[in-house]
Parts: sequence; C-alpha cells; structure tokens
Amino acid sequence: MRFIDPHIHMSARTTDDYERMREAGIVAVIEPAFWLGQPRTSVGSFVDYLSSLVGWERFRASQFGIRHYCTMGLNSKEANNEALAEAVMGILPRYLSKEGVVAVGEIGYDDQTALEDRYYRAQLALAVEYDMLVMVHTPHRDKKAGTVRSMDVALEMGMQPARVVIDHNNEETVRDVLDRGFWAGFTLYPHTKMGHERMVDIVRKYGSHRIFIDSSADWGVSDPLAVPKTARLMIERGIAPADVEAVCYGNALAAYGPSGQISESDWSAPAAVDQRQFFEGNTVLRGQAPRVDGVAAPVPAK
Repeated sequence: MRFIDPHIHMSARTTDDYERMREAGIVAVIEPAFWLGQPRTSVGSFVDYLSSLVGWERFRASQFGIRHYCTMGLNSKEANNEALAEAVMGILPRYLSKEGVVAVGEIGYDDQTALEDRYYRAQLALAVEYDMLVMVHTPHRDKKAGTVRSMDVALEMGMQPARVVIDHNNEETVRDVLDRGFWAGFTLYPHTKMGHERMVDIVRKYGSHRIFIDSSADWGVSDPLAVPKTARLMIERGIAPADVEAVCYGNALAAYGPSGQISESDWSAPAAVDQRQFFEGNTVLRGQAPRVDGVAAPVPAK
C-alpha cells in the first residue's frame, strides 16, 4: 500500500526518518510552513525558511525517493507579533506560485486573538486572489469553537469548502466539518490530539469520505510513521481496504490535486535516486557512499 503524509514538518526530521518512511510505503509528503518552537525575530528568517521549503527540503526528500510539497503561510502563533506579521505578508506572495506549493497554510487560530483573526483573513484573501487551496490549523484550546469560527471566516472571505482543509480534528469537530463540506484532516500524535485507536473508531463511524490522516511530525514528540501504522491497525480492525486507501492516500491527493502542483504521476514512475547530486553545492552525504539506483553499492574495504 502507498501512503501520503499530507502534514509533516520534515525540516525538523532526520534523513533516517526519510529512509524509514520510504520503506514503510510513504511516497509523498506535504510540509506546511510552521513556527520554529521559539519566535522568529526578523522577516529575513522567514525568507530563508520559506526558501528552504521549496529548495533544500524538496531536494533532500528526493534523495530518499519521496516527493516533497509544501504550503506557505504565516503561522497563527507568529501572527501576534504585528510588526513582523506585516513584514511577512509583504514577502509571502512571492512564494505562492513556486513549484510544489499546494496551498496557503497552515493558517488559522491559536489563542483566537484579534491579530490572529486579522492575519487569517488577510491570508484567506491571498488564497482567493491567487486561486489557491487553504490548509487551516485549528486551535488546541477551545477547539470546537475555534474550528467553527475558522470555517465561518473562510466562507465569509469567499473560500469554497471543497478548497479548504480543516486539520487537527477530533471527535467534537468532525461532524461540523463534514456537514459543511470541508476536508477533515486528523493529526495522529503518540499521546495527544488523535490516537490510532480513536482514528479507527472515527472511520468506522463516519466512513472515509473527505477524511484523511497525517502525522504532523515535527521537533516535538511525534511519529513520522503514524500514517502507515494507523493504516495497518485499520486493516487489522476490519476497516475495508478501499476506506483505508482513501484515508491514508487517495483523499489527500484529491484534496490537494486541484492545486495543479501534485499528481499521482509524480511518483508512479519516479526518477531514480542518485545521491551524487548536489543542491547549491551541498549533498545529503557526509562522506558516506552514495545510493545510486541501478548501481551496486561499493564493497567496504577489509
């Protein structure tokens, strides 16, 4: 079975993760623009970070046989620094049309402040202007109210529900999201948000229509293999293979496919991995023998 992880922060992960993910059947990932764990202090740090998402990280993933896509946006946490947020809004449009950018995101609410609302609306307006999809981060606190508010504002700003992914859902939000025609993403963290067992129950109750899962793996306690692990549990618990395929692969492709940036053909006949390649003078290697598909690995010296 093939998998897509449609929300994972690979910039915070290691090459070992890429290798394990590819072995587990993950063929593509979507990396949303994110915060660093501590506040950025200048717009230049955003320029470098956003550039890395469409540059180095895209290259690094390819060196392990995985297609990398991303979303671009100002994270809700950092929207509360007004001066910095204004500067980021000034540079954000230059990244929206870059190759591999599938949506504006992840945007939305954290503490649901007035500044978060202002910049959520501003980025929704950009999505409408550039005819782009949107990935919404729903708040960890007061989630149900924040999720409903996120959808209300998206509609108010002119977004069509089918072009908006509402992520980090749980049992108290899923019905509202599905009833209003939005895509429902579920983040599988080891101890918080949504666990594997709970996800099986949700698919059993609601089916697979407009539902998909992701790991949201980052620099914290998280699991980049959450999608294939949950797929395995679904199969073991009797969920129909067609529903598992939809939740773990097909629906993410259907949700982000209208961007014109992601297609199954991107990995159905993938380019051979050649780790001898360089990106701006750098490789993924540190003196190790490169992996080159179709070429036998060198025999270590005795």
